[in-house]
Amino acid sequence: MKQSIGIGLMGMGVVGGGVVDVLFDKEERLAKLIGAPLSLKRVLVRDVNKPRAVGLCDGMLTANADDILDNPDVDIVIEVMGGEQPALDYIMKSISLGKHVVTANKEVMAKHGAEILTHAREQGVQVLFEASVAGGTPIIAPLLRDLVTNDVISINGIINGTTNYILTKMAQEGQDFGVALSAAQELGYAESDPTNDVEGIDAAYKLAILSTLAFRARVSDADVYSEGITHLTAQDFRYASELGYAIKLLAIASKTDGAVHARVHPAMVRSDVMLAKVDGVLNAIEVQTDLAGRVLFHGRGAGDLPTTSAVLADVVNIARDVVGGAPPPPPPSLSDDVSISPISALETKYYMRLNVAERPGVFAQILKVLGDLDISIASAIQKETDDAARRAEIVLMTHRAKEASVQSALQAIGRLEVVNEIGSLIRVEEWD
Repeated sequence: MKQSIGIGLMGMGVVGGGVVDVLFDKEERLAKLIGAPLSLKRVLVRDVNKPRAVGLCDGMLTANADDILDNPDVDIVIEVMGGEQPALDYIMKSISLGKHVVTANKEVMAKHGAEILTHAREQGVQVLFEASVAGGTPIIAPLLRDLVTNDVISINGIINGTTNYILTKMAQEGQDFGVALSAAQELGYAESDPTNDVEGIDAAYKLAILSTLAFRARVSDADVYSEGITHLTAQDFRYASELGYAIKLLAIASKTDGAVHARVHPAMVRSDVMLAKVDGVLNAIEVQTDLAGRVLFHGRGAGDLPTTSAVLADVVNIARDVVGGAPPPPPPSLSDDVSISPISALETKYYMRLNVAERPGVFAQILKVLGDLDISIASAIQKETDDAARRAEIVLMTHRAKEASVQSALQAIGRLEVVNEIGSLIRVEEWD
């Protein structure tokens, strides 16, 4: 049995600092949980001379990754650097050297998760990554362990706290996107460059990871259709509320006839659906399975403490196996026989907001375009009129239609002389 478990930490930012704090503050408790103490050996940072809030022994900090990778006393490498490189290289080299890995890196796992897990299987080590999705809300471990006998039918989730906060402000306070974004940045919920969040990139990373595990398929971020929230306006939230819907940035994945459908985009959901009530920076993920039915995971999706919690839970799980001499459970095997369904194959309902000329015959021209593409209208409402400018805003709600047909219709409608602007297109998701 191991007398202690050596830890090499890569990254000393907010999460890395939190990991060090807990390793010291809960040293005795962690040792009891594991059966041996955790021993922090080295910490990789960019600048060893930078002042740190957490005091470390002299010589603990290093700017050379090899001081961790080539250290025989390091059993588990914790990677919380972020970014694709050099994190990917460090993870792969750690595995090659027989070290277990815990990572919070959603970008690396979304883009290279399949090859990382395959490499870990070949080398007989564990790679755990609970913190890569939903922070302290457990979802990775349940998919790998608790729901392993289930066939996952679908995943529907809110997995980006920044955008959920922005959309909540827009819905509840009638704010436009720019105002709500500024508020999120002031509170530290959004980065100074919020592109990854507001364009749906962050959520696409996370959905790729969840889809890979749920459907045991090789799904990368490039396979996930993503669309952001920057085009939404206060009018859309007002009209959605009047129609009985909320607007959320949803991550949706399902598997049908051997094909995985994975998409991230703003969606209207009925106001009485649970996901419609998830506000602020909270995350929620609903997994529908054949045996357990619908299972909901709900909690804080980001922040130093929730993410630190997930990282150290993975460390404890690996350390217990190391101390007990148990062989690591094999990573999930992934099928190569699963195809990816394009967004053009989607069938759902749609909300369209159009700014048109206020004159006779406008509806007829728009309805002809839609009818020619087999798109039927469930309702059409004229919302606002500017008599002086002879302009009007109309809202259309369709019955179920094909995405490819709707996109073709929008292009044709945009070319009509009577249409000034296509304001918004939002998909409408309805579940039993």
